[in-house]
Amino acid sequence: MEKVFASIITIGDELLIGQVIDTNSAWMAQELNKAGIMVRNRVAVGDVWEDIWQALDEESRKSPIILITGGLGPTADDITKPLLCEYFGGKLVMHEETLQHVTYLFEKVFNRPMIERNRKQAEVPDVCTVLKNARGTAPGMLFEKNGTLFISMPGVPHEMKWIMDYHVLPMLAQRFTTGVIRHRTLLTANIGESFLAELIKDLEEALPDYIKLAYLPNFGMVRLRLTAQGTDAATLEAALEHHFRLLVQRTKDYLVVDEDLPMELVVGRLLQARNQTITTAESCTGGYIAHLITSHSGASAYYKGSVVSYDNAIKESLLGVSHETLTTQGAVSEETVVQMASSARSLMQTDYAIAVSGIMGPDGGSTEKPVGMVWVGLAWAEGVRAKKFQFRFDRKRNIEVTATQALNFLRELIVENSSGAIQP
Repeated sequence: MEKVFASIITIGDELLIGQVIDTNSAWMAQELNKAGIMVRNRVAVGDVWEDIWQALDEESRKSPIILITGGLGPTADDITKPLLCEYFGGKLVMHEETLQHVTYLFEKVFNRPMIERNRKQAEVPDVCTVLKNARGTAPGMLFEKNGTLFISMPGVPHEMKWIMDYHVLPMLAQRFTTGVIRHRTLLTANIGESFLAELIKDLEEALPDYIKLAYLPNFGMVRLRLTAQGTDAATLEAALEHHFRLLVQRTKDYLVVDEDLPMELVVGRLLQARNQTITTAESCTGGYIAHLITSHSGASAYYKGSVVSYDNAIKESLLGVSHETLTTQGAVSEETVVQMASSARSLMQTDYAIAVSGIMGPDGGSTEKPVGMVWVGLAWAEGVRAKKFQFRFDRKRNIEVTATQALNFLRELIVENSSGAIQP
């Protein structure tokens, strides 16, 4: 069975200058992968006629499926629709069903008058199949040329996702006989990528040619992903599971979780399974740990709240950090995070508390306390614990890695406590 490939073209100057992060192509790639379709290329182009045209030409020579997002709005810089009309040799016509939908949105939903610019959203090339967009005003459009499918969708993520779910993915499943692609991922901590590679060298060498291993280091941890491709789902999944379990067993001393989960969800599941709760006291991360935890549905079952004590006065007045500690040891110290964690746990009446204080940069560091230095404190019924980290990244990444490492520190404590080997 031949592999089926797709290319993704995202359009917009805002993508090229970094004003907007392209999440569309990542999501589409994941969904295509689930459907057994491999993404050959992901291309971002600006709102330039010649560049878009060239991208269409080049990608259509590589893939039988071209997914396009962006450039379908009502303003002058949105040139995708007229370009596609010319590219496929059509002319713009009014699509009555889309016009009725756009009119309904403005009159009944938006409660705003519809001007001519909005009305033109219902114009489409007469050589396309219109894909209704129930989430917005710009419809999707399907074109065919020399056996290649071109599917144009809005760049607004929730609109694109609706069109993909209700039109594109079902249509691709009917048109193409795809193979099977399966992934299994585990997460390790406290071991470097090269040492991990040595640990599992023989297992990697024993993999059959239809299973590939990828190393994905991030935030001081390493994910291992096995990807299997074939034609028979049952056979493929059995082989994948066998080799994945060998990896799990070999990495057991460093294993965080044998699923592709973010650290905050790993911790959340541990807490929920034990009917336990947590609070956070954050200084240098400014509430980022709280954000991560509460970004998942169901977090209210184990997360009580946070104190963002960015200023030392808040550390004193709300978290009971002594003035003497802040004066003699400083905000970035073991003593400070221990007091922050203990007070936060008492204040919120939780089983655990995390406290963090550090220097995220680029300014504020010193010889004794350089940029990237972070103290993390944990408090629980039987005691307190603190750990110092030294990171070396920019401000944003220092905040992100601090949050992940703090949560992993808590995860280790929860597991340790569950085993009965409590070491305050």
